[in-house]
This record gives sequence, structure tokens and C-alpha cells, in this order.
Amino acid sequence: MARSTEPRCRQCRRAGVRLYLKGDRCFSPKCALERRSYPPGEKGEMRMRRRKLSDYGIRLREKQKLKKIYGVLETQFRRYFRKASKRRGVTGDYLLQILETRLDNVVYRLGFATSRSQARQLVGHRHFLVNGKMVDIPSYTVRPGDMIQVKEKSKQVPIIVQALGQAGGRSRPEWLELDAEVMSGKVLSLPSRDQIDIEIQDQLVVEYYSR
Repeated sequence: MARSTEPRCRQCRRAGVRLYLKGDRCFSPKCALERRSYPPGEKGEMRMRRRKLSDYGIRLREKQKLKKIYGVLETQFRRYFRKASKRRGVTGDYLLQILETRLDNVVYRLGFATSRSQARQLVGHRHFLVNGKMVDIPSYTVRPGDMIQVKEKSKQVPIIVQALGQAGGRSRPEWLELDAEVMSGKVLSLPSRDQIDIEIQDQLVVEYYSR
């Protein structure tokens, strides 16, 4: 699957916010965005002062930010939007709910990985069970009541053990429950908008696809 090969700190600087693509390292005061808040490039600081985005550009940038945060490509992202738009209610809220309930995101939120990209790799390498069955599809959608467990043979994998040890500094969403001793988590409910702590204006994303 195609992925951006651009350095992750440059992606954050271009978006103007932390996209948390590097996991726990994004919380460091040495983050490139903290030191250089302007876009990358030789004349990035000058362009930031002069540039005024159009309404289309603002909506496009917000959509790109959301895609990068969750590591989703355009085709799949459009499919998620179509699915959210068919439901009654606020489309932006449903879109974020769909993205949050991806298995790779849940693995990251529970603290079994330090970033969503690492969680995606761990799921693909068959380290996790959902309701006792092995699932190796990162985009698998979890539901309330689902149990996510680290496989018995994978409980000594250094990356997972280290991630759990570092997860104490991150806030865990209320809609998830973790039992760190047995390395398992439970989906208590579907996340509401106020339980999704990402810096995104989802209404702009809806307007981008509704134009």
C-alpha cells in the first residue's frame, strides 16, 4: 500500500499542528514544530507570512491532516465519508467515530503501541486477538463489548512491553478499558465527539467532500 515517504516532522510543520506520527516522541519539547512552527523549505517562514489560503485550500488542508493522523489513504477515506454521510446525525462526528474504531487506532489508544503506524504494523504481524480470534486487518472495525488481547506468544515482544510501560503518560479515552496485567482491553462504548482528542475541524472536512 502506498504511504508518504516524507519525513514525519515535515508533515507536522506543513499541517501546522502535531499529527502524532512519531508516537511518544511527539510529546517531547524538542519537537520540530515547537522549534520551527513555519512550513518546511528554504523560504517556509516567508511563505507563512505572505500566504493566505482560499476557502478550498483551508478545507483541503483539514482533510489532509485527518488522513495523515489516522494513516488512511484517499480511496478508503472517501469510503468512510460516504458511510458516515448515509447515517442520520452529524456526519463529521460519525466520520471520526469510524476512524477511532479502527483496530489499529484502538491498539494505539490502549497503549500497546507508541504510534498508529506502529500499531498498524503490529496488527498486520498478527499479534492481537479480537474476542479470542486472530485479526490481522488494521482497518477492522471494533464494536462495543469487543475484547482486544495481545496473543500469549506476543506478550514478551519488546515493542509491546515498552509501549505499555510508556503509555502511562498518555490519557486513555473513557470509551476503552485496559487491563495492563493481562494485556487486554475492552471497548465499552462507541466514542462521542468530545471523547476524541484530536485538533481537527471535522466540519471543514465534510464541506470539502460536499462541495
